[in-house]
Amino acid sequence: MKITLRLIVSLIIIVALVAIGFSYYQVKIERQRLVGELERRTILLSESLEESVIPLAQSKSFIKLNRFVERFGNRERLLGIIINNIHGEAIASTKAISGYAPLILPQVLNSISEKRAIHSFKKIDIKEVFIYTKSFEDEEGNIAGALSLFQDASFIDVRLSEIWKYNFIRLVILSIVIVVITLLVIRWSITGPIAQIAEWIRDMRLGNEKVKKKTKTINSDVFAPLIKEINHLAKTLTLAQKSVEEERIRLDAESLWNADKLKAYISEKLGDKKLFVISNREPYLHLKEEGKIKFAVPPGGLVTALDPVMRVCDGVWIAHGSGEADRLVVDERNKIRVPPDNPSYTLKRVWLTKEEENGYYYGFANEGIWPLCHITHERPIFRLDDWTYYQKVNEKFGLAILEEIEDIESPLILVQDYHFALLPYLIKEKRSDAKVAIFWHIPWPNPETYGICPWVREMLIGMLGADLIGFHIQLYCNNFLDTVDRFLESKIDWEQFSISRKGHISYVKPFPISISPEFSVNNNNIPSKDALKESLLKEMDTNASYMGVGVDRIDYTKGILERFRAIERFFEKYPQFIERFVFIEFGAPSRTHIKRYRELLAQTEEMADNINWRFQTKNWKPIVFLKGNHSHERIMPFYMAADMCMVTSLHDGMNLVAKEYVASCLEDSGVLILSQFTGASRELKDALIVNPYDIESMADAIYLALTMDEEEKKTRMKKMKENIMDNNIYRWAANLITELTRL
Repeated sequence: MKITLRLIVSLIIIVALVAIGFSYYQVKIERQRLVGELERRTILLSESLEESVIPLAQSKSFIKLNRFVERFGNRERLLGIIINNIHGEAIASTKAISGYAPLILPQVLNSISEKRAIHSFKKIDIKEVFIYTKSFEDEEGNIAGALSLFQDASFIDVRLSEIWKYNFIRLVILSIVIVVITLLVIRWSITGPIAQIAEWIRDMRLGNEKVKKKTKTINSDVFAPLIKEINHLAKTLTLAQKSVEEERIRLDAESLWNADKLKAYISEKLGDKKLFVISNREPYLHLKEEGKIKFAVPPGGLVTALDPVMRVCDGVWIAHGSGEADRLVVDERNKIRVPPDNPSYTLKRVWLTKEEENGYYYGFANEGIWPLCHITHERPIFRLDDWTYYQKVNEKFGLAILEEIEDIESPLILVQDYHFALLPYLIKEKRSDAKVAIFWHIPWPNPETYGICPWVREMLIGMLGADLIGFHIQLYCNNFLDTVDRFLESKIDWEQFSISRKGHISYVKPFPISISPEFSVNNNNIPSKDALKESLLKEMDTNASYMGVGVDRIDYTKGILERFRAIERFFEKYPQFIERFVFIEFGAPSRTHIKRYRELLAQTEEMADNINWRFQTKNWKPIVFLKGNHSHERIMPFYMAADMCMVTSLHDGMNLVAKEYVASCLEDSGVLILSQFTGASRELKDALIVNPYDIESMADAIYLALTMDEEEKKTRMKKMKENIMDNNIYRWAANLITELTRL
């Protein structure tokens, strides 16, 4: 309706402007015509009167002269006549205008002195008057006086006003006709077909059998290309739905994916080949502690997801060696078998200088690409020096992987995340036989947002060196294809979701990452949920009936401050839960070399302290903030005992904390509060989906989680747990490897 109104108003404005311009031109031309005609008539009349006036003026027969002008002064539109002598004195005039003689004296004197006719328009008694003055000569050729004619010119304005009036009426009629015709054309040619197409697409989505018949009823030349493409899409969708259904039936018939099954599957698919994984973060780092070397597992979803896969692949994981004791435990080729307690695969460490780490990791990757992709209102920073280091580090990792695959035919390489966008191209440039996949663990924004990056083309070219590009959800795949379409010359196949550039094809597909099924808790030999909760709260030195948990890296994308504000608002709205509910927040400091992260850590601690100061009592406080890097073994009991878990990311690729909590929850008696801006919200639809920017709604979601009926909790949790167990990390790896080996 708004578009139609804008179109109609625009058309009327254009027509009105044209009509006004045309009317102005018409009035101008008509005025020139009428004035010219009046002047011609006056000149003819003046010449005819002059023959009689000259003898009478010479003989000074003033009585006859006055009688003459009175006889001729009553003609149509002629208001009167004045005759002046050579000195400008009126010697005869029409009685009606005798008082006008002084008014025209300057015009008369000018006509006599210049020996020419002069005319002018004057306003006399609210009437437009045309005054024509012409000097006349005696028989000897001397100027004898001047004859002035007064013509009524008011008819000119009347005529011009009529033109404006009639043109305005025409404009009104034309506007009405335009409105009617526009409405009819839009209804018949645009809105009608759009409504039919919308109904057709809806039926196609719902699987209505009448879809094919409906295409025949849509007749529109305007939308013919669209209808053709949707027809093609309908056929593709039908085939896809059929394939998905067949795959679902096949997978349902199979047993749950686990480590043994993945190992057998990889053995079948890869044979003797190893899987090479490249990431910035290493799965295990070595630290010095009390004079001894100990290992630790860095926080983050990537390690959580990939470590179980690598254990069954016995592959090679290439990563940045960032632990203070990492160099002390590797061999001469910078390798070590991990995990330390059960060696299952090889970790190859790449060493970076402080300048390289600051420029490539803290600079370009985490001050530039990270905020750019997460769209959390944190301004990305791009520096030329950081970009230079990013290129250097990608080249350094490229040399490391090329060294490892030197004697391997058609190696399978899995590049991880936004730190190595250039690496697929660097590998392919040297080893065209390698099968390279890159998995982007964070969101991919729309083209307008990603276009902020000064080196967007170089990043895309680097990624398109991969044979397979993976994202968490379909939306990110679509955004990536749109970005390539915007910034690179390439051929995009939206049916196959592939990009062809310079003879190389890259497939773009969604692979929703998950967790290991080992996160699922076996209730045997585990105390009841209430007993475990009581024990944990006693350890936290607080008392409560309900416990919530949050597990995050301290990052502005995780929505921790928004979560704390919601908890504060919850106690304001529902004070009956004061001393009855406590929230445990595990916060792992991250990227503290970056000022914004140090500020966020301080803000988080300050907000927790302020809320505690406001509400806490002698034996209770609302928020327990546990700052530090915590192992899964430490966090697991809190997952198991918590009545609810809050995942309030402002933007997140997937967020495995949500899945870890669901898999670990004891007795299926818990509620997941999940941000709508996480990839996990596409799968865990039985969570309480919230907008993390809406503090009121999040506070209400906490109340709903704590007061929800036990049966509803169990129903929701069981559905989510089944989804996670069916689509676990081993199935994710199997799907990814299947696509990679299929190329």
